[in-house]
Amino acid sequence: MSLLAKRQQPAANGQIQHITPESAGWRFVGFEVYLLQKGQTLTLDSADKELCLVLVSGLASVKTRHAAFPGIGKRQSPFERTPPFSVYVPHHDRVEVVADSALELAVCRAPGNGDLPARLIAPQDVGVERRGKGRNQRLVHNILPDDKPADSLLVVEVYTDEGDTSSYPSHKHDREDSPDETYLEETYYHRFQPEQGFAMQRVYTDDRSLDECMAPYNHDVVMVPRGYHPVATIAGYNNYYLNVMAGPVRKWKFTWEKDHAWINSDSHPAAGNK
Repeated sequence: MSLLAKRQQPAANGQIQHITPESAGWRFVGFEVYLLQKGQTLTLDSADKELCLVLVSGLASVKTRHAAFPGIGKRQSPFERTPPFSVYVPHHDRVEVVADSALELAVCRAPGNGDLPARLIAPQDVGVERRGKGRNQRLVHNILPDDKPADSLLVVEVYTDEGDTSSYPSHKHDREDSPDETYLEETYYHRFQPEQGFAMQRVYTDDRSLDECMAPYNHDVVMVPRGYHPVATIAGYNNYYLNVMAGPVRKWKFTWEKDHAWINSDSHPAAGNK
C-alpha cells in the first residue's frame, strides 16, 4: 500500500482527503480535508473519536451540542504564517461548521475516552517556536501539544523555507512500552507556495523493510506508520505541513537515527531538532 494519499477532486461535501485507521492500516489516526464554499455547511459526528478542527484558511462558525464559536478564523492562506483558529470536539458529540468564506478545513481524529468539553483554540493559545539552524530551520505552531488537554491527539503546523529540511535529523517514534520512545502514527498534510511545488519525503526503517521515497504535491498527505520520515523542500517552493499524531500514550518521545544524530550537535552549524 502506498504511503502517499493524493488529493481527490472535491466531493459534494467538499472532501478532498479521507484517511481512516482502516484505510491506512493502523489503529489511531484519522484525517480529512474539506474545501468549502462560502455558505456551505458541514456536519460531523465524532462517535468514539475526539476531533481537532483546524481552519487552514478561511472563516467559519462552529457549533457543537453544548458550545458555539461564531465568526472564527483570520488568515486567508496558511502562508500568512500566523497561528490558526482550531476547535477541539470531544467524543460522542456532533459539530456543525458553516463556511463564512471559502474555507479549507482539516479534521483530525483519534480515540476519545475522557470528559473534556468542546473548546476554541485561538491563535494566542498556540505555542510558536523556531527550530533548527542553517539549512535545517522551520517555524512551528503547536496547536495541540502533549502539555495541553486531549485524550489522544497531537496536532502541529510546520513551515519550511525553500531548500531547507525538516523533521530532520531523521527520527522515529514507533516503539511501544519504551522508556525513551512512544508509538505515534503520523500524517503530513502538505501545502506549497507557489501551489505547483512539491517536496521529497522519505519513510524508512533501520532494517529497510520499509523504505519509500515520495514527492507530495499541494494537498497531498504522507502517512508515517513507523520509521524515520525526513522532509526536504525543493528550491523555489516554500512548504507547509499539518501533522497529526496519536498512539496508546499521548507523549511525543522520539529517537534520532544514529547515522545522522551528529547533525544535532551544538558544535555543528546545522544543529537543531525536529
